[in-house]
Amino acid sequence: MRVGELFKIEPDEWGLRGDQILWRELAETLADTPMPADLPHLERLLEDAFWEATGQSLAFSTEFTVPRFAEEGKTRGGISGAIWRYRLFPMIIRKYVEIAADAAA
Repeated sequence: MRVGELFKIEPDEWGLRGDQILWRELAETLADTPMPADLPHLERLLEDAFWEATGQSLAFSTEFTVPRFAEEGKTRGGISGAIWRYRLFPMIIRKYVEIAADAAA
């Protein structure tokens, strides 16, 4: 199983327009990354991938822009750190926990 699989089902709602672009970029970046053995390693992997993609720490970010997302013409590149911290990453983590529980059963 690969981490990218946790991104297969996209959320119904986004914070800012750049969030969907970031979601898809992270899905692609992590597509071939083996699933970590435990939750703390997954959390660290997600935080590191977020940092690499945005140059921002999830712990301190509110709203910011990623200029290369703005270049796509569909958005100003806005990212909502709060959406990632309180909704999107928890959604990914829930999927991971469900998969781990199914594997253990």
